Formats: sequence, structure tokens, C-alpha cells
Amino acid sequence: MTLDLFDLTGKVAVVTGATGVLCSEMCRGLAQAGATVVAIARNLDNINTLVTQLQDSNGTASGLSADVLDKTALHQAAEQIIAQYGRIDILINGAGGNRADASSMPGQRSFFDLPEEAMQWVFNLNFTGAVIASQVFGKVMTEQQSGVILNISSMASYQPMTRVIAYSAAKAAINNFTHWLAVYMAKEHSTSIRVNAIAPGFFLGNQNRYLLIDKDSGNLTERGRLIIEHTPMNRFGEPQDLVGTMLWLVSDASRFVTGIVVPVDGGFMAYKGV
Repeated sequence: MTLDLFDLTGKVAVVTGATGVLCSEMCRGLAQAGATVVAIARNLDNINTLVTQLQDSNGTASGLSADVLDKTALHQAAEQIIAQYGRIDILINGAGGNRADASSMPGQRSFFDLPEEAMQWVFNLNFTGAVIASQVFGKVMTEQQSGVILNISSMASYQPMTRVIAYSAAKAAINNFTHWLAVYMAKEHSTSIRVNAIAPGFFLGNQNRYLLIDKDSGNLTERGRLIIEHTPMNRFGEPQDLVGTMLWLVSDASRFVTGIVVPVDGGFMAYKGV
């Protein structure tokens, strides 16, 4: 049956940045589709909370604490996963984020005053972390001769957003890396290893919520208003809006799809304001 193409029963899915607002919802989607979910993040308490939630919903899940910029820790995680489950079928590179001191703000922080350390940290987290995780877990896929890597990009990769210089640059690099790695895996290792990305539009998360919605009144901020005005579907994304696209890209439903970046943005990228 056609719907069987989306079935992930027997698949082992590793998700970095798993405890974030968006990735935790993707973990739920993976578990509901039958995958065994391995949640990787830095905060062990948050990992345990997520794993418990997945298990309480009849999902199969475990968690490991690791920093995506620590290659040794990721190698140790991969060894534990292989010892427990025997394989890694899916990698979602979800670790990412921004820092206030890496963002320019009128009247507070000029582009010319942004600390190099802050910008490098943001770039490393969003780009280098995905590269390192793909090296570690992707190597397992080359040994299996099968697997799927899904990167998390952003609308900022296509249309650089005001304020978030390093974040936008890192996500643009993720798009390029997605194209590059897709070709590399297919040409040099296995045509059964696919690499794609999702580029979310504007979703409310812990880091941006009060940049888009006023904390006291609950009304849109000026930035939030501009975003909604340029989103034809006239709303922010909800975490579950990513799940369908994610399941398509990590399942056999997209088995001839590699090297693409899919916008999930309510039409933001298509709209030019006129």
C-alpha cells in the first residue's frame, strides 16, 4: 500500500538537538511512524523528559547527552547506539540556534561591534556541528550502504534576515553542504544513502518567541507583524507542520529524492510583498 512507504518500523533514527521545540515534535513523529528514536542533546534532564514522553506514548526511545561540536562524544554515542540497536538508519541534524550577542540590534548592538567569538560560536553550532555529526553517523551509513541524513536549514538561508548575521550565513552553508553531501554519498559510497534538508519558515521557539510576540500584551511585535504580513498563510508555523515533510524525506516515500532543500514556510519565500 502507498502509506506503507512512510512506515519507519525497524528504523533507528538519531536526532541531534532533540529536546528543542521543533526537534522534539519531529521525534514524536518518528516514534509514531514506528522508528526507534535516539535523542541527543546536551541537557540530560531534558533528554530524560523527552524519552519518557515518547515511551509513555508507546514509542521506542532512548537518549544520550553529547555536544555536536565534540567529535569524541559523538563517536562514543555512535558506539553505544550500534551496541544497543545494531544500526543507524536516519540522522536528523537538528542542533542549532542563535545568541543575542551575535545579533545586531538598533540602539543596542551594531554590526561593527559584534564579538567575533559570538559569531563563530553561532556558525559552529549551526554548520560545523551538522558536518561533524554527519561524519560520525554518516560513516556508519556507508558501512551499512544505506541511510538518510536530514539537515535543518532556515528561511534565513535564502533571504538573510536582519539582525542574525552568523545564523543566516551558517544556514546558507547548510544548504550548500546538503547538496555536496548528497552527491558525495551517492557517487562515492552508495546510491541508497540520501541527504536532504528542510528550511522552516517562522516558527515560535524558546529563543525567538518574545522577539515576535510581546511578552506582556501577547500582541505581535513590529518584527512579528512584518513576518505575518509577508507570510501568505497568515500565521507562524506550528511544530507539527514539519512532521509530514520530515517523514516524507526520511522514508521510502522519497527514495529517489536527494540533494534538495524543502521550504516549509507558509509561502514566505514565494511572496515578495506585491
